[in-house]
Amino acid sequence: MATPPEKLAQSLEILRKLQTSNGAAAIRARDLSRTHRERLLANGFLQEVIKGWFIPSRPDEVKGESTAWYASFWRFCAVYLEERFGAKWCLSPEQSLSLHAGNWTVPGQLLVRSPGARNKVTGLPHGTSLLDLRAALPAAGDRVEKERLRMFSAESALIACSPDYFSNNSTDVRAVLLMIRDASGLLARLLEGGHTVIAGRLAGAFRNIGRDRIADDIVKTMSAAGYAVRENDPFTDKPSLVISARERSPYVNRIRLLWQKMREPVIDRFPKAPGLPRNIQAYMKRVNDAYVTDAYHSLSIEGYRVTAELVGRVRSRIWNPETHEGDREQRNAMVARGYWQAYQVVEKSVGRVLRRENPGLVADEDHGTWYRELFAPSVTAGLLKPADLAGYRNSQVYIRKSMHVPLNCEAVRDAMPAFFDLLREETEPAVRVVLGHFVFVYIHPYMDGNGRIGRLLMNVMMASGGYPWTVISVGDRNMYVEALEKASVGEDVIPFTKFLAGLVRKGLAGEPLPAVPKASS
Repeated sequence: MATPPEKLAQSLEILRKLQTSNGAAAIRARDLSRTHRERLLANGFLQEVIKGWFIPSRPDEVKGESTAWYASFWRFCAVYLEERFGAKWCLSPEQSLSLHAGNWTVPGQLLVRSPGARNKVTGLPHGTSLLDLRAALPAAGDRVEKERLRMFSAESALIACSPDYFSNNSTDVRAVLLMIRDASGLLARLLEGGHTVIAGRLAGAFRNIGRDRIADDIVKTMSAAGYAVRENDPFTDKPSLVISARERSPYVNRIRLLWQKMREPVIDRFPKAPGLPRNIQAYMKRVNDAYVTDAYHSLSIEGYRVTAELVGRVRSRIWNPETHEGDREQRNAMVARGYWQAYQVVEKSVGRVLRRENPGLVADEDHGTWYRELFAPSVTAGLLKPADLAGYRNSQVYIRKSMHVPLNCEAVRDAMPAFFDLLREETEPAVRVVLGHFVFVYIHPYMDGNGRIGRLLMNVMMASGGYPWTVISVGDRNMYVEALEKASVGEDVIPFTKFLAGLVRKGLAGEPLPAVPKASS
């Protein structure tokens, strides 16, 4: 039996107040009466996490989908752990390091320390879990709080984490090491605990990333205090890039480290670039001819229902959005028209690249225009506000079904200039293609349209190597998304590289672009 609107409205108002009070995180059973709780569950506004605990959700989310849980994970855990342990809990030093490094990926198992823990695993949705370990907490001066999560400070986490974490999670550890300005904070803790082995490991780690002064300070100070230190590099590789000691953003350092780590796997597996075409006009004609196919598949990947006929019709100068009745139909028409407008300015960007302008510079200068054109029709039609075209996002965004949590909005403003610096400095077209697309969607700088812009950016980078315009088919969506997830969560770019390389090889062999149905089903 359907819930009367006025009764559902009452329940939603109570839920709204709860969300306002605890940051839209965890809802305890006792926070709602049984009537309101059952009403909200029945209408899809609540999801049960574990017995007695719920998270807010959207009624249009498919049953069993993970998006609401991944988006709520960290906030839920903060509230839940505070309810269980009060102030007497702390994330593990390893998890603390990852968060200090700006890596907010949802872990398969979250490790938590507390004197009151029961060494118990609590199962959570979608294969995640929480393991609470009975252990002493670090001293108050060795703890910090971020987003209501209690964790080890960066220095204490580097000392307390396991040796294997350095090699198994090298990007996160290096990003944190790069945040350390001098050895004083580490030395106070190393000397107090007489940690000679750890001192040798940290000295080797700092020398690995080119921070010789800090490494020398650790060894010399420990030696002066009567401790024999044997320096030992805990990493299995040595980065080839040099990161400025002045860079304070862990997000920027993570992106630079990821780029350096992923370059060689991309170069080893991607087809050699043909080189810029001699006949620019012929190349541009193929780009223009690809529009209908590209638009159909790119929009379909994002879940929009479009047809070849609609995609073609929005090209017309006499196109009128008012002829599309119904909210969904109008929205589909708006995104199709926006894609057409964006495609036109992207073609101009391709032309600049083919005329030997630096592709990273072109993308940096032009991507804001791509974004504005993509959404301008929706603003004109009143579906979006003009402020929505202002630029990079001002709030957190989550990717549907993904354990990867994109950068916070403040970090985006640091990360995007660094991203375009990497594109400008990159000498290998294959790397610009693969990592240009991957890192852009990894940062996720806009509230919407990141996938579409990422694929357009990929093709501008394709032009920089003379590769053919490449379309990712909606039929390959699952393979494509899974490959991006492996790169984002596991730092394994090989599946994504192989996926794109296979499409490029088909294009180089002269195979046609993916088919477009004559009518949507």
